[in-house]
Amino acid sequence: MELRNKTIAVTGPTGMVGPPLCKSLAADNRVIALARFSDPDARADLEAGGVECVAVDFAAADFSAVPRDVDVVVNLAVVKTGDWKTDLAVCSEAAGHLMSHFRDAEAFLHCSSGAVYKPNGGRPFAEDSPHGDHHAHMMPTYSIAKIAGESVARFGALEFGLPTVIARLNVPYGDAAGWPLFHLLMMRAGMDIEVHPDGARYNLIHDADIAADVPVLLDQASVPATTLNWASPGLVSVAEWCDYMAEIDGCGPPKIVESDTAIPSTVMDTGRIQALRPDRLVGWRDGIRRLVENHPA
Repeated sequence: MELRNKTIAVTGPTGMVGPPLCKSLAADNRVIALARFSDPDARADLEAGGVECVAVDFAAADFSAVPRDVDVVVNLAVVKTGDWKTDLAVCSEAAGHLMSHFRDAEAFLHCSSGAVYKPNGGRPFAEDSPHGDHHAHMMPTYSIAKIAGESVARFGALEFGLPTVIARLNVPYGDAAGWPLFHLLMMRAGMDIEVHPDGARYNLIHDADIAADVPVLLDQASVPATTLNWASPGLVSVAEWCDYMAEIDGCGPPKIVESDTAIPSTVMDTGRIQALRPDRLVGWRDGIRRLVENHPA
């Protein structure tokens, strides 16, 4: 799908993935960002990038202020409050209301997570791998809410005849944000970094590749919904990227501590997304270097 001169609704525009994606899409499209916008600076930053902002309460699922005539929807909305009622309402129930509101769109991208998979000791997850509570210790509601959200998206695709793709994102990061940035700041502060004993390996995916993947993913939208792992093929452990950041930054070796309560490995089988877009834009070493250089001590 060519994303040019389209009207695109994006939910979750102020999170980790939303800001760079919205600005990238706004270069050639009308982008309408939907969020509470409790932080006026976050709203101002998006508007400066050419993004239209509409305040929406996802917990109440009130989309009455949002125009229905959009071409594409990218649903990134997520909360991790730990409150079951709130997190299920935003991460799953709101998806159904959103699909109902935008039932006439050309395509709907529902962003899920590798957290839907049952931990398996670090072996690759294919799209049909068993589901389970992957983030139980650190985020008690997250995995279950994401699994529920996928079910709602599959229902919505069939109920409204809305072509849908469910994309399971794995460890997004970029020049401005991401999990590795938290680790960099922790290393500078001399803090311990807890990792799972299974090797703590993940597929990083840079903001630039996320933006490049979106039209490819939307082209896979279908009824019934299509489900794809969303990650780059470069498998790397927390210890590896921390060692590399320490080398670049000079902040000293990371204090890696194994813990059963840390997030288990999320090793994704990326065969299907690689077949759709084999040329990745940013390898993990280049991306990590850019992140560190963008956050001088």
